Amino acid sequence: MSTPHLPGPRHAAAPRPARRFAPLLALIAAAALAACSTAPKGPDYQVPADAALLKPRASGSFAEQQRAAAEATTAAAPAPFDAQPLPAHWWRLFQDARLDALVEKAFAHNTDLRQAAANLERVQAMETEVAGGEKPTISVNGGPSYGHPSGLSMLKKDYVPPDTYRYSAGVGLSYQLDLFGQIRRAIESSHASTEAAQAALDLVKVNVAASTARAYAEACATGQRLDAATQSVELQRQALELTEKLQHAGRVGEIDAARARSQLQQLKAALPPLLAQRQSALYRLATLTGDLPEDFPRDLAECHIAPQVAGTLPVGDGAALLRRRPDIRQAERELHAATARIGVAIADRYPKISLGLSAASAGTLAGFGKSDALSWSLGPLISWTLPNTGVADARIAQAEAGTRQAAARFDGTVLNALRETETALNQYARELDRKAALQASREEAALVAGQARRLYQGGKVGYLDALDAERALAASDAALAASEATLIDEQVQLFMALGGGWEADTQTAGRK
Repeated sequence: MSTPHLPGPRHAAAPRPARRFAPLLALIAAAALAACSTAPKGPDYQVPADAALLKPRASGSFAEQQRAAAEATTAAAPAPFDAQPLPAHWWRLFQDARLDALVEKAFAHNTDLRQAAANLERVQAMETEVAGGEKPTISVNGGPSYGHPSGLSMLKKDYVPPDTYRYSAGVGLSYQLDLFGQIRRAIESSHASTEAAQAALDLVKVNVAASTARAYAEACATGQRLDAATQSVELQRQALELTEKLQHAGRVGEIDAARARSQLQQLKAALPPLLAQRQSALYRLATLTGDLPEDFPRDLAECHIAPQVAGTLPVGDGAALLRRRPDIRQAERELHAATARIGVAIADRYPKISLGLSAASAGTLAGFGKSDALSWSLGPLISWTLPNTGVADARIAQAEAGTRQAAARFDGTVLNALRETETALNQYARELDRKAALQASREEAALVAGQARRLYQGGKVGYLDALDAERALAASDAALAASEATLIDEQVQLFMALGGGWEADTQTAGRK
């Protein structure tokens, strides 16, 4: 008996079940690749254990605040600082409606703020772009044409196909499998950069509020100094008139009148610099609020009363400062972004795998929609550049060095914030002491000048003695007015060092 021979067509049809399940196998393979996703490469971010931010003494009470309190206790005088936290909108402590309006106008129109806000919008758009890497990408193409392909492309020699209308259309779907966390690290870094840009905007707000308050206070304080200087000029003019009368009466000589005129001119010489200083502050205030320099507030040109903070200044402690200062938050977020970029660089060592699905149709318009004009494909696309060890390692080294640089900048920002605050506290406390001494000196000088003036009028002392007393009084008045202006400026500097106070409650920096 012979063995039956199976027909050939049945052998040819045997592989068809495998082809039928090929798409399913491709999907299973893609799912398996996605399931192999590992944790993102690179270090997970946390504030370095040795960061200056985490040192216990950095979060305690300020050293100068403790020293001033101890001195006040010894001297039985009120301390210049209050342990209460800095309130929101610190400039309202001056209780000056004009200042409040100027700061709000600066927030709305200041050019530096507009730049910072635009930069934040740009960084937010970049974050949205990076986050798009997690989503599948769909591409569509197509279009009609008229002509013919080459005969050789149709495997027909010496054949010219007829001209006809043709079309092509296709759609593709691709999705990158983030197996090694490169996209996740990129999104993490981008989000931290957005938070850093927000902190940078907050920092500009702090500077704008402080600069506006300083310009306003300087304009008014300079007006107050002008009043004191003008009063000294007026007193000296009266003294000159008296001297000239005594000279006409033959009771004093020409030399006394010349000395009186010289003293009057010296006092007048102090007025132009003060006028220029006030005008400069007004010009600065105009540009801070978004106006042309010549459009400065006209009513402030007549301001002669500097804003004053009643009572002691609320300063809080180091912990509140480290939470509140925008530059500290900015530096900490930049450190987070730099740390995440290490993971992005490490992921370059590994292959990138994308899942693709495409479908297309091409042919003549007469055959549009027919099955023989359709094509499709499904499968993963693997890209891996080899050898890439040197390039990837160089990128990793760059990212690690950038992280160390960001960590050093973070520590430097924290230390600088503490230094600025301690310095501002010390300068303000010392200026208070100076003002008290100047006030006592001025009272003594006024007493001496009054007595010398009466003795001179009675002919019991020479004019030189009376002139020296008047000079001392004028110098005391000028020094006291300058000290009062400096005190106001030191207050604003202190509020600026403390980190603003305008913003809403912020999260603790570095503890997310």
